[in-house]
Amino acid sequence: MEVPANWTLLRLLREKLGLTGTKEGCGIGECGTCTVLLDGMPVNSCLVMAPKVEGRKVETVESLGTRDSLHPLQQAFIDHGAVQCGFCTPGILMSSKALLDRNPTPTREEVKDALTGHLCRCTGYRQIKEAVEEAIKRVKG
Repeated sequence: MEVPANWTLLRLLREKLGLTGTKEGCGIGECGTCTVLLDGMPVNSCLVMAPKVEGRKVETVESLGTRDSLHPLQQAFIDHGAVQCGFCTPGILMSSKALLDRNPTPTREEVKDALTGHLCRCTGYRQIKEAVEEAIKRVKG
């Protein structure tokens, strides 16, 4: 698929592919709202130029779960009230997924580090951290 050289990955996802779960917050890589996984690593999609992702694996919040079968992170966020307006949630979920993919048993400090760079104005961060910690327990079984 060809896109203009000046398009960001965020624009490609939302406007060309219809994957609107990824949100635009600040547009300058400060808020984490647009975080997606690029080859398994969290990136701010507002800073990545679309042509640079050719041949690479891009995961968005749409890849996590379905309405009928939520990912453990998604369910934990609901259960812990870690979702208010939901605007920041997709980016936080993707950074949390990247953490759990590379380390299924992270420490509280590692969870905190993984969430650095994400701004949430509604829930505060306690519920978000608790939800990630709950998802860790659920994944471990």
